[in-house]
Amino acid sequence: MSVERVEKKKTLDLRKKYIGPSCKMFFSHDPIKIIRAKGQYMYDEKGQQYLDCINNVAHVGHCHPDVVKAGAQQMELLNTNSRFLHDNLVLYAQRLQDTLPDKLSVCYFVNSGSEANDLALRLAWQYTGHKDIITLDNAYHGHVSSLIDISPYKFHHASDAELNQSVHVAPSPDVYRGKYRADHPDPATAYADEVKDIIHGVREKGGKIAAFIAESLQSCGGQVIPPPGYFQQVAEHVRKAGGIFIADEVQVGFGRVGSHFWAFQLQGEDFVPDIVTMGKPIGNGHPMSCVVTTREVAEAFMSSGMEYFNTFGGNPVSCAIGMAVLDVIEKEDLQGNALRVGRHLTRLLEKQKEKHPLVGDIRGRGLFSGVELVKDRLKLTPATAEAQEVIYRLKEQYILLSADGPHRNVLKFKPPMCFSMEDADMVVDKIDQILTELEEALGMKLHNTSNVENDSIKRKLPTDEHGHQCHSGLAHNKVSTQGVPQRTKRLRT
Repeated sequence: MSVERVEKKKTLDLRKKYIGPSCKMFFSHDPIKIIRAKGQYMYDEKGQQYLDCINNVAHVGHCHPDVVKAGAQQMELLNTNSRFLHDNLVLYAQRLQDTLPDKLSVCYFVNSGSEANDLALRLAWQYTGHKDIITLDNAYHGHVSSLIDISPYKFHHASDAELNQSVHVAPSPDVYRGKYRADHPDPATAYADEVKDIIHGVREKGGKIAAFIAESLQSCGGQVIPPPGYFQQVAEHVRKAGGIFIADEVQVGFGRVGSHFWAFQLQGEDFVPDIVTMGKPIGNGHPMSCVVTTREVAEAFMSSGMEYFNTFGGNPVSCAIGMAVLDVIEKEDLQGNALRVGRHLTRLLEKQKEKHPLVGDIRGRGLFSGVELVKDRLKLTPATAEAQEVIYRLKEQYILLSADGPHRNVLKFKPPMCFSMEDADMVVDKIDQILTELEEALGMKLHNTSNVENDSIKRKLPTDEHGHQCHSGLAHNKVSTQGVPQRTKRLRT
């Protein structure tokens, strides 16, 4: 059933006329017009079905009937702000806290991951009385000004960006491409010592650490999984300096990693952050988010004398939707599904690594996986153009996948949690076919992976209008050149 109101070309023209030019689209040379979605599938104006491997926001599946019903029923009764007493707010807070360690007991409800992380910084500044923040390289924490300052993923691409002098960037704990790799005897300690050194440098200059903030698993940074023990050691260094630890679960929380409900729990039971931020999957597409912290941090925030109020945060409709999401996760065992399907997907992808020299690394947990493509397994030369080619060819076969990371060469899997074994089989089979064709064209062979860069085959990397390497299909140049089969002409955006 089509609900298209205007034809696609007019929709595109209206978007160009009325929507800010920096608001990019997936596959901008030939964008998909999506008019409805269900489960792990999306549908265009012609009724064509696409398998969605991108949308971690539609956590329990697009337009889940239980979630839709909960929101609609509450909207028929009441929607107002949290200054009025209402059961939904407190019952939902109780449900949410039940999934967390006991000391994380106080909730602040807001409307987006950016709001949540911005509030987390305010809490840290007020509680500690300090100003300096440590963040990780390639991190992304949101779009408001305070978060752009602590998001190297964003400010590294700004030509006129000036680093906030109270923000300090630690190396991403990437054991594949980072400073300390899998062959290091103790990468967790080595990376944590980098944070310790930053703290020492800040102290020497008269600064004081308010917080260390990290995504529990880096998403935009390329599906990076910190080595076990890293967070514990960082927390020890940061707390010793008078700061606190903020775990950003906006991308990876609510059972996505399969073995645990929260990704920070992968580090072990002995690690508990001081603040946890949530967003995206919390409302299955409804704009809501949350900050959960300790009683001590919350009371310090109150001592400032400034009331905290958020017009829409914690409204009855949002809380009804949030409770429905938790119900569906439990009722349909979606955390268990993430574990089972995620393991199956990882096994399939590992077989591709054995087969394809372009596949440098497979990493992830549950339904949060990354495939890093390289042109040389020894030099780790990023296969950026090849990654873009893969996602565009998948789109031609009605599968939506994105590529990200600092080199835009990591294929990212973060689908709705109802993603199935059969879905995994189909996607990996298509990737296998595409990689085979690319490698044949490039003359790549697995036994000669140290010399797979062919000087006679040079591909112009996809760029956006600012000259930055493109990602997630937001902009696309002609990436198929000499020796690489090209099915459709791709226009420069």
